[in-house]
Amino acid sequence: MKQHTTNYFDTLIEVAEDCPVAAAEVPASKGDVKTVAQLQYELIAKHPINLLQMMYCSRYTPGVTILPHQNTKLPGRHFFSKGQPCLRASPLTKRYGFGVHADKDGKIALYGVETSKYAQLLKDDAVKKVKAMRTSKK
Repeated sequence: MKQHTTNYFDTLIEVAEDCPVAAAEVPASKGDVKTVAQLQYELIAKHPINLLQMMYCSRYTPGVTILPHQNTKLPGRHFFSKGQPCLRASPLTKRYGFGVHADKDGKIALYGVETSKYAQLLKDDAVKKVKAMRTSKK
């Protein structure tokens, strides 16, 4: 079985070229159910984790919320048997003005496009840069 990965190491996912904001915005609530952007923001802001695996567990195991501090086995072969959307497609990088930095261990953190840390990461030659996906076609 082919194994896919969504992990990045020493990489900055830059804000999308067509992002509508000049400064990062915390995703707003849209009713009782949290949006994907809210879930991603809350999880990344609180814990440097493998976000995509954790969201997969929460989504496909009804009634179970897996927190990073729990010693719970995350999905392996089944999760990685097909491609998963990476953080380049996240609304945080496409709409809300956040860059996502993965360190040497693959732990991720958010940095607003207007911050000095984001600018520092852009200038760092040791950090690989990839653009977030555009919302619209060119």
